Amino acid sequence: MSTRMVYRAGSYPTAIEFPPPESLMPRPGTRSLFVLDDHTRKLFPSIPESTLVLESGETQKDWTNVDRILRAALEAGLGRDGNIVGIGGGVICDTAAFAASIYMRGCRLILIPTTLLAMVDAAFGGKTGINLAGLKNMVGTFYPASEIRISTEVLGTLPEREYRSGLAEVIKSAMLADANLFHLIVERREDVLSRNPTLLEEIVRRSLAVKAAFVEADPTERGIRAHLNLGHTFAHAVESGVGLGSWTHGEAVAWGICRALDAGVQVGLTDPSYREEVVSLLDAYGYRTAPREVSVSTDALIELMTSDKKKRGGTVRFVLQRRLCDTLLEPVDTETLRAILS
Repeated sequence: MSTRMVYRAGSYPTAIEFPPPESLMPRPGTRSLFVLDDHTRKLFPSIPESTLVLESGETQKDWTNVDRILRAALEAGLGRDGNIVGIGGGVICDTAAFAASIYMRGCRLILIPTTLLAMVDAAFGGKTGINLAGLKNMVGTFYPASEIRISTEVLGTLPEREYRSGLAEVIKSAMLADANLFHLIVERREDVLSRNPTLLEEIVRRSLAVKAAFVEADPTERGIRAHLNLGHTFAHAVESGVGLGSWTHGEAVAWGICRALDAGVQVGLTDPSYREEVVSLLDAYGYRTAPREVSVSTDALIELMTSDKKKRGGTVRFVLQRRLCDTLLEPVDTETLRAILS
C-alpha cells in the first residue's frame, strides 16, 4: 500500500504519510516549534529544537495556551516559513493548528497525531478550534496542515478508554460512507479491540478516505461536509453539560449517534431496524447508549444544543440517517428532542 496520500481542501493540499515510528519527526532544515502535552512528551524524549509542553486534557483548549504557543514561536524566531508541529491527540492538534493559523497570518503546520481520534478526525480536514465559556470548539478557523504524519504503532500505548474514543469516530465514518468498513467493525470486533496492527492501519486509511471525500467536496462546511457532524450536536451538548473532559469526545459521539437515530425514527425518517443494528454495535463496543445516562437535565441539553455553532438562521439542523450511508440534514423540533431525551 502507498505510504503517502495527498488530499486538497480548497487550494490547500495536505500530504498524509505513514512512515515508520523512527521517521515520524519532520525532516531537518526548517526552524520548528514542537507542541506536545505532558503525556505525549514521554513518547518522544529526544525531540530537537524548541519544545513547548502543555498540560493534557480538554480544558487546556483555551486562549491561554494559544497565547503560550504564539509567544514560544516568537521567542524561537519562527518566521512565516517556520513550522508549528503539533504532536498528540485532538486537544494538541486543534490548539496548535489554531495558533499556526493566526501566527504571522499563517505559518506552516505539521501534525503528528498520536491517538486514534486525532488520526481519523482531529488532525485532518483543516478545522482548528478552542473552547470558550465552557462550550466546545466555539472559536476556530479553517487551516489545513501541510503534512500529517501517522504511525499506527503508537496506538499500542494508548489507554483503552482513549482508544475506544477514537473508535466512535471510525464507526461514524463507516456509517456515513463505507458500508464495508461498517461490516468489518461488526464482524471483527475482537481484532479491532485487540488492536490488530494490520487492521488498525486499514481502519485509519479507510476513515481518512471517507473524511477526505467530504472535505474535498466542501472545504469550509457550507453543505455536505456537515454530514461529518453525525451525532455531534448531541455530543457537544453532553460534553459541555457534564463539564469538558468528563466524557471523552468519542463517548459523547457514540451517545449522540444513538440520539440522532432516535430522532430519525421519531420523525419517520430512520429505518428502526437500522437504528437497532447501530445501537447493538455501540453496546457491543461498550459505549453508553441509553438516553438518561447523562447527568444533565433535558432542558439544559436542549438549551446547549440551541447554542450550537452549526445553526443557520437561528435553526439547528441535525444530521440524521435513513439507513446506512444515506444521510441528510433536518431541523428537529423541541418536542421531538424532549421526547427522545426523556
